[in-house]
Amino acid sequence: MIGRKTATVFGGAGFLGKYVVRKLAADGYAIRVACRRTDLANDLRQLGDVGQVVPFYAPVQNEDAVAEVVSEASVVVNLAAILGAPSGAALNAVNVEGAARVARLAAAAGVQTFVHMSAIGASSTSPSAYGRSRAAGEEGVTRHFPPATIVRASVLFGPEDHFLNMLGGVARYTPFVMPVYGASTKLQPVYVADVAEVIRVIIRAFDENPSTRSNLCELGGPDILTMRAIAERVLAMTGRNKPIFEVPSGLASLQAAVLEHLPGRMLTRDQLKMLTVDNVVDKNLPGFRDLGMAPVAMDMIAPAYMKRYAPGGEKISV
Repeated sequence: MIGRKTATVFGGAGFLGKYVVRKLAADGYAIRVACRRTDLANDLRQLGDVGQVVPFYAPVQNEDAVAEVVSEASVVVNLAAILGAPSGAALNAVNVEGAARVARLAAAAGVQTFVHMSAIGASSTSPSAYGRSRAAGEEGVTRHFPPATIVRASVLFGPEDHFLNMLGGVARYTPFVMPVYGASTKLQPVYVADVAEVIRVIIRAFDENPSTRSNLCELGGPDILTMRAIAERVLAMTGRNKPIFEVPSGLASLQAAVLEHLPGRMLTRDQLKMLTVDNVVDKNLPGFRDLGMAPVAMDMIAPAYMKRYAPGGEKISV
């Protein structure tokens, strides 16, 4: 491993993290995959040479573990975050305090490049606790590591996503109708590999010229779609012929009040609040075009893995 630069990726065992780790390994970094469940990161070892990719137990809530895993790293990428949490304290511990802790300790360790993954909709005035926690996390990162780059993205899609796969399950198992929450809300679904490539490009650009840096960018796919339109595409991709049922807000709140207490937390009241605001990029902020990239459309990727939800498609592997 002599001569390799070290990159620490918090949340590297997660959905986006695996794509980021793959790209950084291809660029020759020695990678520390910082996570809470190291057993879920063991398959990432195969992405590099022997010893190039190593899981570390380092939850962002653990001061000593975070300090150890950022020591002597030249690059730190923080992808650790939670969406649906049973309490505001849990959101705060990871999305706010955890993000600030990683940035503070990375700065103390002399890390050169820091990339923090946030989300479109991060705002101190967001109607959702999640959106407010993401804004507070960004503030903590920039306070402790001013030259950090913040990457915000709309909802991610890809074979292992929790978005289209959840809707595919709803299309398969819900009888008679396809329920849709926040039907008129607009989203800009973005391919997970494209977001990982942006993180790679940011790191490469700074490595080649430390003076070239953008402190904030927002990423969305080429299509802006309402939740209803996305549900219609899911039905088409899965070969399901059901009418769309736009769930009224009152009924949705009652359902969420029950579902948020069940395993999996498929729907929460905070998520419903998120769906009251469009989730699309701010055209005044840098994005794919400024990086010379063209994001891939959902229709180019999703149909291949959504076939598993088609009639008779349960055994299809992706």
